[in-house]
Amino acid sequence: MTQSYDTYTSHDHAVWKTLFDRQVDQLKTLACKSYLEGLKRIGFKSETIPDFEKETSPVLKASTGWQVVVVKGLVSEAEFFQLMSRKLFPSSRWLRRMDQLDYLEEPDMFHDTFGHLPLLTNADFCSFLLKLSDIALIYIESPEAIELVKRLYWFTVEFGLIKEDHQIKAYGGGLISSIGECDYAIHSHLPERIDFNLFKILDTPVKIDEYQKQYFVIDSFEQLFQSLGDFESILSERTGVGALN
Repeated sequence: MTQSYDTYTSHDHAVWKTLFDRQVDQLKTLACKSYLEGLKRIGFKSETIPDFEKETSPVLKASTGWQVVVVKGLVSEAEFFQLMSRKLFPSSRWLRRMDQLDYLEEPDMFHDTFGHLPLLTNADFCSFLLKLSDIALIYIESPEAIELVKRLYWFTVEFGLIKEDHQIKAYGGGLISSIGECDYAIHSHLPERIDFNLFKILDTPVKIDEYQKQYFVIDSFEQLFQSLGDFESILSERTGVGALN
């Protein structure tokens, strides 16, 4: 499947610009340095939707070896992690309408690209994604294991926070692409902000239709990667499937 870039309308580009401009303004103080550096490096522009084939994938490939692949929408866990294990990040090509700026039930292209792709210029974060995907494929036939993989992915890649210069910043794509939840996750007194705890993450159910009640704060992307050894052991113990060698 291709992006079919020429089919985007002036309305589509206007939606992108609206979303892009307000998020960039907000993220100057809320996003982590690695994301902001990646956003600059990847070269997204306010005026036009990014062209995956001509613009985005070449930058990512030169940076960390990753590329973007277009999918119709949500894909199965097996397909998702198979793509990721090949350094292919799946993105839908459709974009929300002006009357859907603040909430969508299903992630669109703005979430997939603006939210996630800039951080794919960070080698440590990419190492985490790659190994997590390889682990997921080992356990893909175990619903119990895949549920735990989804929880770890959700509370890191989608809604993760990171300590940076004695402040808490956002790096998760679900936060980065959300005008409301990003500020809420960092400034609101309502949610818990918990130092990264693998066991607590794996015991916390995912909530997809409301702001999170807990956010987990890492010290570094290297910490994320190092946690995967313990994660493999937990999966092996809980499912009886042998851990990776």
